[in-house]
Amino acid sequence: MKFLNSCALVALVVAGSTAWAEEKPAEVKIGITTFLSGPASVFGVPGRDAAEMMIAEINNNGGIGGVPLSASFIDEGAGGEALLSEYRRLVEQEGADAMFAAVSSGNCTKLAPLAEDLKVLNILWDCGTQTIFEENDYSYNFRTQGNATSEMMAAVLYVVKNLPDAETIAVVNQDYAWGRDSWAIFSAALAKFRPDIKVVAEFFPKFGAPDFSTEVSRLQALRPDIILSTSWGGDLDTFVRQASQRGLTNTSTLVLPLGESSLERLGDALPEGVVIGGRGDHYFLHPNPADPEAFKAFVDEFKAKTGAYPIYPVFHMSQALAAFTAAYEKAIDANGGEWPSDEQVIEAMKGLSFTGLTSEVTLREDHQGLEDQLIGTTIRVEGYDFAVLDNIMIFDADDITTPVGQISAEWIETLTPEFVDSVGVETYSFTK
Repeated sequence: MKFLNSCALVALVVAGSTAWAEEKPAEVKIGITTFLSGPASVFGVPGRDAAEMMIAEINNNGGIGGVPLSASFIDEGAGGEALLSEYRRLVEQEGADAMFAAVSSGNCTKLAPLAEDLKVLNILWDCGTQTIFEENDYSYNFRTQGNATSEMMAAVLYVVKNLPDAETIAVVNQDYAWGRDSWAIFSAALAKFRPDIKVVAEFFPKFGAPDFSTEVSRLQALRPDIILSTSWGGDLDTFVRQASQRGLTNTSTLVLPLGESSLERLGDALPEGVVIGGRGDHYFLHPNPADPEAFKAFVDEFKAKTGAYPIYPVFHMSQALAAFTAAYEKAIDANGGEWPSDEQVIEAMKGLSFTGLTSEVTLREDHQGLEDQLIGTTIRVEGYDFAVLDNIMIFDADDITTPVGQISAEWIETLTPEFVDSVGVETYSFTK
């Protein structure tokens, strides 16, 4: 198979060095937190499946520096106390060389300080909160993808560029930190670029709500041009199904910055004309991946093994593993071919550039990854029983990520409408 070639996973082989070989560990151990139960398991489980598949491929190619990689998984769905306990156990008792945590932004904010206390490399492989590196100066934590600011900025820019006649907007977000913080970023940026768009309603239903009939009824009466929801998982799926059944999607344009992971699950419930984001440049029909052959091979194998196309947690996992292996390879090379210390691997993570399944990501000096953002509009085409994306725009990460040392809210306040046309963007059409 070729799909991991672009992830810099070719094993380093050094012959004739008995001392170095004796110093090698029997295996490199990592712990991975992800949702294996509960509503978030709809993308937590694909993340685990991807890790297992990629680790098997790494080991088939000789491991990391000739050492096999092994992973243990922690269920974020078990709750905060169990998560913290298991995280600590894997590091202190099982000797994990690194941890990949977490999916939930709330869990990331809890585990990042713990990683510092334990002095263990922690890769924030999926969580989105922008506060992690804006409000803290961490030594052992690195994020191998973008954050909420770049994700919301891409969504706002797409709306401004593609819905010029919109006059009103409403939001339906989960009532917890992510739902409110992502709306704060989106609404602040929209106010700078399109201050004429009026916010007509803000709904924050309870996390895990099974019924959105109240919100749908109110929205049908208000008829906003745009309905934003940064919800995810089961909550997003339920809202979209109920909105579609009641005809709300006929009168308002849905904008779903995290909707990529729901495309296949929603099937016929997701109509044409919905704006969908990929939490990065993640999409199984990516129009311009770094290595098209490797990309297609991975997508095909993942579909064959799991029965579903890869979604953004799968791509985020690929980036985390690509960064991890590349850091070890960089550290081994810097160490004259000998096995590196934990400190040398940490040093190698700083400023690291690596390629996952789609494009290159660079870790800035504040340990935040620079990840391009893909967003498009749903269409129906032959060959798929669910909506796919057209009019895809991929926004350049450097332009839409808060500069090092600045706070997102304060940076957004400095922007002007001219910013919209200054951002680097590539546009692709499915139908051309």
